Amino acid sequence: MTSQKYIALIDCDSFFVSCERKLNPELKGLPVCVVTGERGCVVSRSREAKTMGIPMGIPLFQAVEQFPECIYISANHFHYKEISRAVMQILRNFSPNVQVYSIDEAFVDFTGLTKLHKNNYYKLAEQLQKQILDEVDIPVTIGVSTSKTLAKLASDKAKNSKNRISLAGKQTRIKLLKQTKIQEVWGIGKRLGDKLRGYGIQTAYDYIQKEDEWIQKRFGKNGLTTKVELGGIMVSPISNEIEIPKSISDTKSFLEFTSDINFLRNELSVHIHSCCKRLRAIDCKCGNIGVLLKTKDFKTYYETIKLDVPLDFEFDISKQAFLLLDKMYSSSVLYRSIGIVFDDFYLNAKEQLLLFDNNAKREKNEKLGKSLDKLEAKFGRNIVKTGFTNEDVPYKADFLTLPKDI
Repeated sequence: MTSQKYIALIDCDSFFVSCERKLNPELKGLPVCVVTGERGCVVSRSREAKTMGIPMGIPLFQAVEQFPECIYISANHFHYKEISRAVMQILRNFSPNVQVYSIDEAFVDFTGLTKLHKNNYYKLAEQLQKQILDEVDIPVTIGVSTSKTLAKLASDKAKNSKNRISLAGKQTRIKLLKQTKIQEVWGIGKRLGDKLRGYGIQTAYDYIQKEDEWIQKRFGKNGLTTKVELGGIMVSPISNEIEIPKSISDTKSFLEFTSDINFLRNELSVHIHSCCKRLRAIDCKCGNIGVLLKTKDFKTYYETIKLDVPLDFEFDISKQAFLLLDKMYSSSVLYRSIGIVFDDFYLNAKEQLLLFDNNAKREKNEKLGKSLDKLEAKFGRNIVKTGFTNEDVPYKADFLTLPKDI
């Protein structure tokens, strides 16, 4: 265990809505909700929308009917990821230790930065908050304390403050714990909270009063870790290593139902490119791919294939994915969405080349894939489009289209 670390949790405010306001400043100050597609549900709300009483997760058709004065925008996850990267880069430039927790949250190690920046922890948070707003135009809430769990509680508290910054130090920690309902503690939630209340534990402060043996017997190592972190000692250190996800997927509903096979292939190609880009970002290849196809009446078809060798290149994966699509496709059926799933990941650093494999071609494809990523980083998404030859089977993704102005 490492004590007296100072950890900040940076949480982007209503992140998807903030991204849309960055792209369209005229939305600032208006009630805005971001929804998951034309037939989806609300996944992000502006403060104005929350004040109107719009609940998170409400289906779009119900939201429009009950709150017609709100502005509803379909989610654009590519832009959100790009803006998230810009925010995270500022954090990495600010501190050498940053752990990205989600697309809109990150833990930042503030330990020792007071001497470097010649400011106290509150001023550090103000400085970082202002820099993110000035450079990326994204408002953030910041909680600072001596453990991740306390930093999360401080961040939650800061959401209701004027300047959206809160510190949970020695003088304020106990007061914060007494004000925090047990189900509001990071990692506990409603179900476990109900169980704890059955033992008479109503607040976070009640929880830390319990003996270690009592907690470990009923809630194991994780329960004890939560108690220690609520006590102000960091058990789970910040890790700036990129975590390898269990799977990567990309899917989206169509604006209109379709049975056009070429449209389905094109949409699948877009999703494959998105996932390949994310694979290369974590320096991995995948060993399995799956194609998901959903019909107009919500029937879902899913086919998978184990690849002979791990891959991260669009054209190679498309050949296999199109075969799976053809296996599921019927020209008499209308479809509402298509998607791709990658799993079974292999780190490139640990990859072994096969003796009889065409390693020269694989190296060429890897360079081409990285070139695609660099072009998109410089000129924007879909600046390079992949296509496929209209043969019978298999359909080969084997040419690139570059805009004339490059």
